[in-house]
Amino acid sequence: MELILASQSPRRHEVMAWMGIPCGTEVCTEPESVPEGLSCEETVMHLAKQKATFALKRNPDACIIGADTVVDLDGEIIGKPKSAEDAVLTLRRMQGRSHVVYTGIAVLKNGYEDVRTVKTHVTFRPMTEREIRWYVSTGDPLDKAGSYGVQGLGCVFVDSVEGNYFNVIGLPAPILYEMLLKAGAVTEDRT
Repeated sequence: MELILASQSPRRHEVMAWMGIPCGTEVCTEPESVPEGLSCEETVMHLAKQKATFALKRNPDACIIGADTVVDLDGEIIGKPKSAEDAVLTLRRMQGRSHVVYTGIAVLKNGYEDVRTVKTHVTFRPMTEREIRWYVSTGDPLDKAGSYGVQGLGCVFVDSVEGNYFNVIGLPAPILYEMLLKAGAVTEDRT
């Protein structure tokens, strides 16, 4: 069975490679739409399913993985920064504090649906203005929810991770693996 990741994120594709699971790509070109009043957990599950549903319509015989990641800081959903200055403002707010990363994962195939969310707590160490501006100037945080990447240059600012580390990258490998086994999309020996 063909496996397709409904994401253009190079980080998610890298996690799939680390898992030893080859997959194709089908990027959702529909605008994201979220009903008002959803919690962070409900939002990421809704968006993950929306992406996977789009890809399933175009690839009806495949098993589709959709994912969406956001940061929750004081109950506010923080996605990707709109600009470098937006990234600076976000990092100022997050430095020296904890936040929660939510990733929604949807595994869909014809007649089958499994949608879940994973939650991880991340604590940043205090950062100086000079550190924040340097980090943003590298461009690394500009395409990441919460304006940072734990797996890149931003690793020096992450003091602790409580929960699934891969969730912070955007694809919680152990949970996804379990979901793919349950869906019959992979086997324990990857045959």
